[in-house]
Formats: sequence, structure tokens, C-alpha cells
Amino acid sequence: MTDDLRVPWHRRWLASAEFNVVVFSFLLHFVWEFLQVPLFAEMPTMEHWEAVLFCARAALGDVLIALFAFWVVALIRADRRWIVAPGKATILGFIAVGVAITVALEWHATAILDRWQYGDLMPTIPILGTGLSPLMQWILLQPLVVWIVRRQILGQEFLDR
Repeated sequence: MTDDLRVPWHRRWLASAEFNVVVFSFLLHFVWEFLQVPLFAEMPTMEHWEAVLFCARAALGDVLIALFAFWVVALIRADRRWIVAPGKATILGFIAVGVAITVALEWHATAILDRWQYGDLMPTIPILGTGLSPLMQWILLQPLVVWIVRRQILGQEFLDR
């Protein structure tokens, strides 16, 4: 995507990596948050709207983590457009930042703040105590985010020609 001013601002905005990481991370993580509801102690018994808001807040937190991970990789690669041509090491770095933050936040939320607790169905990682589902969320969804965002940006660039 060029910064050609003849390309309308909304096309440049829609083709930005950050915008796409935010949109697709939210969509994927929001669905994941609902799928893992049975794995948390209080979630299955929450009122519907309360659970929706809880999942939405969690997905917005996931978006912030994904955006931070994106920027960390962009800083290391010195390229905000790394997502258009990512290598395996770059994708692993993107995943690793998300996993590290998730492990820290899950521990802080469950062990320190008691914001939520895992239910009996949630497998946990020994020593860390982190739920397997939040960990798998970052291992599985982040490569999917990269793949979708890459296709979206390249498709938008094709349209701008």
C-alpha cells in the first residue's frame, strides 16, 4: 500500500495493519471467549447480558494484547508492514508476546485479584496454573489473525491499483 494521497483516506485506513489486527483479533477472540464459557467457574450461571459484556471486555483486552504484540514485532523488525510478508520466526514472536502477556494476566487475575476462577472442566498448565484454553487461544488464533490480515491488506492493495 502506498501512501499516495490520491488513494482515499478511508482506503488507506482500511488497509492499515493495525486497523485490521484490531478488527480481526476482536472477531476471533470474541467468539473464543464465548466458546470457553463452560471452562470458567461463574460464567455458565451469569445473566445473559452480563456474560456478553464480560466476554466483550475480555475480547477487547485480547485486542490490546494483539496490538501490543504486533507493535513489538514491528519494532523488532523495524517494519509496520511485517504482517504482509511474515516469516515463521516473526509469527512465533507475535505468538510468544501474546502468550507471555496472557500467562502473566491470567495469573494476576486468578491468583492476585480473584477476578475469575477456572471451573472444574478447565485443564491448567502445571507450575504456571494458567488455563489451557487461554493459552491455546493465543497459539491458535494469532497465526489465523496474521493470515486473515495479510489477505485483507493484499486484497485492499489490489483494489487500490
